[in-house]
Amino acid sequence: MAIARKPSIVLDCPDPAALATFYAAMLDWQHTADDDGSWAEAYGEGWPPLCFQRADGYRAPEWPGQEHPQQMHLDVWVDDIPAAEPQVLALGATLHEHQPSTDGGFRVFLDPAGHPFCLCRANDG
Repeated sequence: MAIARKPSIVLDCPDPAALATFYAAMLDWQHTADDDGSWAEAYGEGWPPLCFQRADGYRAPEWPGQEHPQQMHLDVWVDDIPAAEPQVLALGATLHEHQPSTDGGFRVFLDPAGHPFCLCRANDG
């Protein structure tokens, strides 16, 4: 028997509503935010929500450096990375200067709060 159920991913950030809006737009999900600005969620059918909580004094991770380690990141799958890139940039993402993929299988970006995430090439086989 499981001890717990329904895990969720919670990201610290300076503006939960803005980050929920970003991820909801990228994933074509819905989003909600508390009136006091302390909590927001992006959610889609069949997936656990991505949750965002305000962290006063938030400092973005510095990747690949370890002074402020990333601790986690999100991978999202796309059919065409070059086609998806301008779309996430228009939502507020930035392309990270460090791109470790040598075969083009993924590209590293930062969300509007500085969390790394990757657009990964979907494999249909």
